[in-house]
Amino acid sequence: MSNSTETLARQRICSLLDEKSFMEIGSLVTARSTDFNLTQVDAPSDGVITGYGLMDGKLVYVYSQDASVLGGTIGEMHAKKIASVYDMAMKMGAPVIGLLDCAGIRLQESVDALEGLGEVYAKQVEASGVVPQICAVFGTCGGGLTVVPALSDFTYLETDSKVFVNSPDAIPGNTKAKCDTSKASYQSEHGGFVDGVGTAEEIFTQIRELVAVLPSNHLEGGGQESCEDDLNRACENIAAFQQDAALMLSQISDDHLFIETKKDHARDMTTGFLKLNGMTVGAVANCICRFDQEGEKAENYEAALTVRGLKKAAEFVRFCDAFEIPVLSLTNTEGFSAAMCSEKGLARAMAQLVSAFASATVPKVNILTGNAYGSAYVIMNSKAIGADLVYAWDTSKIGMMDANLAAKIMYEGESASVIEEKAKEYEALQSSVLSAAKRGYVDLVIAPGDTRKYAVAAFEMLYTKRTDGIRKKHGSK
Repeated sequence: MSNSTETLARQRICSLLDEKSFMEIGSLVTARSTDFNLTQVDAPSDGVITGYGLMDGKLVYVYSQDASVLGGTIGEMHAKKIASVYDMAMKMGAPVIGLLDCAGIRLQESVDALEGLGEVYAKQVEASGVVPQICAVFGTCGGGLTVVPALSDFTYLETDSKVFVNSPDAIPGNTKAKCDTSKASYQSEHGGFVDGVGTAEEIFTQIRELVAVLPSNHLEGGGQESCEDDLNRACENIAAFQQDAALMLSQISDDHLFIETKKDHARDMTTGFLKLNGMTVGAVANCICRFDQEGEKAENYEAALTVRGLKKAAEFVRFCDAFEIPVLSLTNTEGFSAAMCSEKGLARAMAQLVSAFASATVPKVNILTGNAYGSAYVIMNSKAIGADLVYAWDTSKIGMMDANLAAKIMYEGESASVIEEKAKEYEALQSSVLSAAKRGYVDLVIAPGDTRKYAVAAFEMLYTKRTDGIRKKHGSK
């Protein structure tokens, strides 16, 4: 039985929001169904606490499932309360934060409960691209309820939480002991919708940091706050982190703050948010390695784009475009991952990223930080698909492929000295960043240390960008 003043569900809300700012809505709502003696069960708030409050002074709407009331199961009125929160959030233009802890659909209410869950789905879809949706899972999130975090823009999982459509033991050929597919760590790596895993307090901290940089709605845009950091600050060590995109982005950002999203999934692609002169900017960058806290290489990846990485980047770019958040990309790639498993979905994933970048109307800046070869370079926010400005480090190379490989193909059968000579000629004519700049594909060649200065200036210039594209409902890809 629940005590509405002491439940864990309420404690979570109070821990998340500014002190004493939470105002509850619908506290007297209870289950309407009378089947299976539900009228004899005390179900305060029908197992979900809903309302609004402040987060660093910013209005947010929140719902928190109460596992002490009928296991936090979703019933008809439970779902209607959540749907009502979404309606109010869309009217006010404020983010929605859901704290999930649920044993599933309420069996006593059957089709009424299912209809209610469908209403929640519909509200999430309606709110998508209108207000940010953030979800955190505590305890259990199974079956159809997993659609809720998957439909959210950002999702966090408590370390011991369980998320599953089918339980591990229900999957043919698998057992929980063999592979616990419901574990938070498994879903974070493979699910593609999880932004972070941690303790409750770590999750609350991450949500507060995220809300601080996000616009409250699609009309607010990236916004601009005061910036104390030097706009011309030199990024003296950025070249040393050339292969670790997250570290490079933290070097560029105001006060070195970079909030990475989907951090355990497709780690060869980095996405997240940074501030440039107080303006929120979304960042997309392929990653070749990850450094640990001691500055040593901990993970290595090919300089190649993967199916998972492409999909992760495309989804992120679409979010930024929906909320008028400018996009910065860092490109250092030599092609695409070559493997049987990736070949099955590579073309489709490539098309998704091309579509995301080409259709995005927000300011878009691309910085070439290493090699930029072939069509992999083209789809990473090149001029050809709509980048407003393209800068390149003076150490980068841009072209069809590595000059030595190109020479071997063009002069197959020739001596090593001829191939070496032709490779140098090819690099000067076709792979040189200066050659690309002369053709207008690169706007400016910069020193790595000046990256922050030029990135800030670029988005300052693009702040008032307006586009009137072809009138259509939406693209089909």
